[in-house]
Amino acid sequence: MTVQGEKALREELNKLKTEDRPRVIEAIADAREHGDLKENAEYHAAREQQSFIEGRIQEIEAKLSNAQVIDVSKIEPSGKVIFGTTVSLIKVDDEEEVRYHIVGDDEADIKAGKISVSSPIARALIGKEEGDVVGVQVPSGIVEYEIDEVLHV
Repeated sequence: MTVQGEKALREELNKLKTEDRPRVIEAIADAREHGDLKENAEYHAAREQQSFIEGRIQEIEAKLSNAQVIDVSKIEPSGKVIFGTTVSLIKVDDEEEVRYHIVGDDEADIKAGKISVSSPIARALIGKEEGDVVGVQVPSGIVEYEIDEVLHV
């Protein structure tokens, strides 16, 4: 994962542990005070939320413990597309320009221009250089992109 991805996960983990978990524990305690737990919707909702929070904490901790964090800014720019680089592409057939940041699976957000390293576009781009033309298989056929610029941001 990228440095930014690790930072975002650590921030989420901190929020879950310091804000969300205590809030849910308090909600469970409040709901218990209302009596019969079998028919107490607040209690069941709070327990469900607690289960979700604890599961997410475990998931994030596992990801962070197994993650290999790559700081692309410390890698010598070579003009090649690698994990963590931002790639400016020009669609060959209509000259449309797009820009993608290649990130880990958990960081991918197409609306923010971040694509997973395991996506078809990223897999086609990895190892290629500025000026190369790359064909990407999409449902409607093959789309060709020219790699305009590779940025180590």
